[in-house]
Amino acid sequence: MSKTVSRIRRSKKLRATLQKTGGMRIAISRSLKNITAQLIDSSNGSVLATISTQQKAFSGANGGNIEAAKFVGAEIAKKSVELGHKKVTFDRSGYKYHGRVKALAEAARDGGLEF
Repeated sequence: MSKTVSRIRRSKKLRATLQKTGGMRIAISRSLKNITAQLIDSSNGSVLATISTQQKAFSGANGGNIEAAKFVGAEIAKKSVELGHKKVTFDRSGYKYHGRVKALAEAARDGGLEF
């Protein structure tokens, strides 16, 4: 089984569990060069906020490292708190909880989010 197939399988199981909880969730998407976080309302599937290392707000040279993930985590936490959503669910999209995904989650928690 390839890495991608394993990730998609984990993602489907995780997403099924998250659908039961409802409410807001932060969905992560990562590539070798960038990382993106979206604040999604699970009840209707609408995206309320998006932060990515591809945006102009990120001025770092490398978007694929842990510092960039910390930046994205802090910014998505700031946007979420501005919108009045402090309690969210963390949807890691099947990615293992280590490295950049872990750094993003910890920065979001430090920014005031609870999950």
